Amino acid sequence: MKIRSYATAPVWWPLALLVWLSGCDSQEAPRLVGTLERDRIEVVAEEAEPIVSLDVREGDRVSAGQILIRQDTAISAARRAQAEAQVAEARHRLMELEHGSRIEDIDEGRARLAAARSTLDRDEREFTRADELVRQRLISQSDLDQRRAARDTSRAMLREAEAALAQLVRGARVEQVDQARAAMAAAESSLKQIELTDDRLVVRAMRAGVVEALPYKMGERPPVGTPVVIMLADTPAFARVYVPEPLRVHLKPRDRAEIFIDGEAQPVAGFVRFVASDAAFTPYYALTQRDRSRLVFLAEIELEDASTRNFPAGVPVEVQIASLSERAPSG
Repeated sequence: MKIRSYATAPVWWPLALLVWLSGCDSQEAPRLVGTLERDRIEVVAEEAEPIVSLDVREGDRVSAGQILIRQDTAISAARRAQAEAQVAEARHRLMELEHGSRIEDIDEGRARLAAARSTLDRDEREFTRADELVRQRLISQSDLDQRRAARDTSRAMLREAEAALAQLVRGARVEQVDQARAAMAAAESSLKQIELTDDRLVVRAMRAGVVEALPYKMGERPPVGTPVVIMLADTPAFARVYVPEPLRVHLKPRDRAEIFIDGEAQPVAGFVRFVASDAAFTPYYALTQRDRSRLVFLAEIELEDASTRNFPAGVPVEVQIASLSERAPSG
């Protein structure tokens, strides 16, 4: 299963400007508005196989490595068996080359060589007699030519038998052994790749968190690349806000902040963990000096209270950053 992690991004910048402008007459740090967010993880299907087991439900808290769902493995088992057979074939081929020829094969080669020598000896004697008979005008020249051809053929067969025996005795060439090793390595790599893909048919949680949604039910066949499990990571929540352009220059990572969450009586301490360098929604070079003040920059404020891990995503928040209090415009 492939993992995709992201967080939602509602369009809050018009409201951010209104809240900031409403605080222009105050010397307090302006409050930035946004929503509470959690890192979301999408686990997507790598194989279009039916779901045969759902081991969790929406809302369950899971630990890293815990099984979430299972997909059918019948096809993957056959594919793995084929890959294992190819690995075994490549391994045996390499062992055959490394061990060299059997004694029986070498003995057979020697017997072929002895037979080739015997045949050549016979054909040479036949050619010698035929040559003498031609000189005595007892046989024709064509008969001598036939004996010569037979002798030359026997010589060639003898050289072939000698080469074959030498090859059996010396064994395989180094290059052949290296090729066999490379073929076995390629087969093992293919098997490993199949095993990794097939193992992902048993979907496990890559991180601790809470199951937010299970888009597919038992027996359904999710297309490749579609989410089969959506989780909220068990990490600190963060506020996603939009910073007005006049304040962007004074805001930097690690600045302290207070986060006011709807439904909570007391603010939660936090710090700025990210501020975007590019303005949201509108390119800066298309604006006049007056319009530039309407730009907003995305920022993320991490909450330090561990209890906020259980807060739902999407809750409206306001963020007050202490370092901006003395920079607040007087109107």
